[in-house]
Amino acid sequence: MLAVAVLIAMYSIAMTAWLATQLPRASIAHDQGQELATDIRIHAALLSYAIGNRDWRDVDGLVRSILGEHPNRRIVLMSKDGELLVDAGGDNGPLPSTPSAVVDPLAVDPVLVPAAPTDRIDERVLGPFRTPMSSRDRVDSTGTLSCLRAKKNQLPAKDCQENQLSPDTVADFHALLDLEDLVGACLTRKQLSPVNLNPDFTPIIDKGTARARSDEPAITNCIAAARKEQLAPYVPPPALLYLTNPSGIPTTAFDVTGNGWQVTSAAAVVLVVAVAVTALAGARITRPLRALTAAAQNMSDGGEPPLVKVSGSDEIAELAKAFNTMAARPAQMERTRKAMVSDIAHELRTPLSNIHGWLEAAQDGLSDRDPALICLFHKVAMMLQHIVDDLQDLAIADAGELRLAVEPLAADAMLAQVRRAHEARAARSGVTLTAHAPKGLVVRADPLRLRQILDNLITNALRYTRLGESVTIRAARQEHGAVITVADTGAGMAAEGLPHVFDRFWRTDKSRSRNTGGSGVGLAIVRKLAEAHGGSVDVMSAVGKGTTFTLHLPS
Repeated sequence: MLAVAVLIAMYSIAMTAWLATQLPRASIAHDQGQELATDIRIHAALLSYAIGNRDWRDVDGLVRSILGEHPNRRIVLMSKDGELLVDAGGDNGPLPSTPSAVVDPLAVDPVLVPAAPTDRIDERVLGPFRTPMSSRDRVDSTGTLSCLRAKKNQLPAKDCQENQLSPDTVADFHALLDLEDLVGACLTRKQLSPVNLNPDFTPIIDKGTARARSDEPAITNCIAAARKEQLAPYVPPPALLYLTNPSGIPTTAFDVTGNGWQVTSAAAVVLVVAVAVTALAGARITRPLRALTAAAQNMSDGGEPPLVKVSGSDEIAELAKAFNTMAARPAQMERTRKAMVSDIAHELRTPLSNIHGWLEAAQDGLSDRDPALICLFHKVAMMLQHIVDDLQDLAIADAGELRLAVEPLAADAMLAQVRRAHEARAARSGVTLTAHAPKGLVVRADPLRLRQILDNLITNALRYTRLGESVTIRAARQEHGAVITVADTGAGMAAEGLPHVFDRFWRTDKSRSRNTGGSGVGLAIVRKLAEAHGGSVDVMSAVGKGTTFTLHLPS
């Protein structure tokens, strides 16, 4: 559900972003294009005024005429030192922190005037020149300019014949010579040699001197600076131009009128996708839930619950697995209960039958009440007590109420004590019983319960070991504690029986003969006691090669 919710949210956000960018784009572009075009026209009009005037004294009339065409504009001109030149079309509201443009014909903005030359000086500014650059000769073909330059530098020169040229051309030559003086002063300050200029303001490089090209940027900069210095008296000083709405705050608005069908279509698409995805996710979730509900209802009616099909690994799949396990457990528990009742009845029937038979015989006078009979009754009673004690231990362990008094125990002393307790029985059976433990090995365990574990394992080993064979008890260190093994060389067990060794009342003797004795719960108690210590017990066996039980105890 989280993934579906995230998917729908992401899709909705994407569609919203698309609407926010695509729908108003045309309107924004149109409105901004119109505003920019109007601003460029206003700037161009003011720039043309600056080219034809030496100051801003009479610009107010031009601004008023512009506002007649564009009443939604406020035009403010301010000198760079903060002097207000004109403020028209507004209510004296606050101005933006930065101007819209700078009106300066000697430093035009290439963004507003794309055709601006590299030195950013508007070609329409002539100053002392008479001929526009577009109609001016690029080089002096008459030699008059060179003659005038030599005469100015007081060099020997003949008649320059400037009277044969138009007055505008002669004026351009004299203005160019004045410009050369300004350029020469600039180069001198940079410790460079002066240069002569062509009528198009490019430097005449003397091939004889072979000027280094590293000087050319400096020459270009000096020419641009000299031209601005020469033309400055003929144009007004730069002015900051502020173009805003009448309140003085720049705004940009857009309108999505006419795009309603796009908004409606996009919303419909989002709705359809959201409903489809939610429906698919809901169906995927409710399908196994309906199956679980039907199985649970069948189970509550007393029928056999069918197994629910499990697919995937999400929470519902885990629920289905848990339900299948739960549904299978009652039948398994019922089988276990029946088997346990049968086993307990079998375990109790034999000794009780013996007692009943001997008591009837004694009552009928067929058997004397001698010490042998009393000893037999005592033996049978002890067997019954052993079965009851084992079942009680299992009940306590199952209830989680098994209490341990864990303390450090010397392994060698414990194994020696256990060996002595079972030595007599081993001798009667002709079985060799040995115990080995390294000196200093300490195990942490409840001494009574550990003794109970070892007694059960050794008793089980002796029960299935024949004359001349052996049982070995061995303790050793391991990485996180100690390990105790009880190994015999007896009959062993088949591989298919090993998983059931620790089951209650499971016996290798399928005929349930009493030849090997035992209650059938001893190894189940061993496993419960090992787990109560935080350890484990496992078994390895092979038919004809003996069996080894391994007890792992943590440190």
